[in-house]
Amino acid sequence: MKVGVLYGGTSAEREVSLSSGKGIMKALKENGHDVIGIDFHPERLTEVMELDVDIVFIGLHGRFGEDGRIQGLLDMLEIPYVGSGVLGSAVAMDKAKSKKVLKDSGIRLAKDLVLHKSNDNYSIDMPFGFPVVVKPNSEGSTIGLTIAQNQEELNRGIEEAFRFDNTVILEEFISGTEVTVAVMGEEGNVKSLPVVEIVPKNAYYDYESKYAEGGSEHIVPARISESYTEMIQQQSVMAHELLGCETYSRVDYIVPNDGTEPVFLEVNTLPGMTPTSLYPDAAKEIGYSYEQMIEHLIQLGLKKK
Repeated sequence: MKVGVLYGGTSAEREVSLSSGKGIMKALKENGHDVIGIDFHPERLTEVMELDVDIVFIGLHGRFGEDGRIQGLLDMLEIPYVGSGVLGSAVAMDKAKSKKVLKDSGIRLAKDLVLHKSNDNYSIDMPFGFPVVVKPNSEGSTIGLTIAQNQEELNRGIEEAFRFDNTVILEEFISGTEVTVAVMGEEGNVKSLPVVEIVPKNAYYDYESKYAEGGSEHIVPARISESYTEMIQQQSVMAHELLGCETYSRVDYIVPNDGTEPVFLEVNTLPGMTPTSLYPDAAKEIGYSYEQMIEHLIQLGLKKK
């Protein structure tokens, strides 16, 4: 087939996307496809509009890639693509809105407080104490994230997060094991893959831990109880479906050290596909090589209604 790959982009996650795109294109070529790669930029939309391909694999992360905008353009052009559509992409990208959608699902959510830049006089009346996780509402890869231990760090963290987004979300910090679940499948047949445990070399699972070689260790299956494993896998499929996601996603959690139920963090509709990424590691556990995983996602993308 002729497959278009969109990668790069203009978001703060551009470097990650360049690496994802490189891996995706290499796998597609090895699978025998004719590959057309586009380093996407909103000012060069004609490159996308003139694409003559059977399907597009979106290797973008962050804004203009993961938020539903490029999906809307591809829909209008009637070009099939791998991954979630406009609504699922937009809602999952918006951390505050996705938590509202999941509020009555039975999935445990971290307590939070949402701040808007347009309201200069926002008051910080937190329903939880320090430490506080501060992050932009619509960024990934821990970009602009701070774990504030006191008021001064909180103020600096909010200022930093507002550099990346007009909405900032404050969440209670929960000490525990970070795990993630890859989700894959067509509508009506969505399945979760083995739970992956993330052991960062740094104090927290930050940008360096995610993307630097040896920055973190991925343990599959995660060293958590069987009951929590089953719970997280079921909840991941539920979150994927409730948010309107399609084809594949990756759902992140914290399993608290105090033995209480796992806490949902977010759904990633276009998870990283770099050599150190989590999704390929989960797929490997069920017998997929990187190339086979990419091919399977292409075939699922073609089945989308």
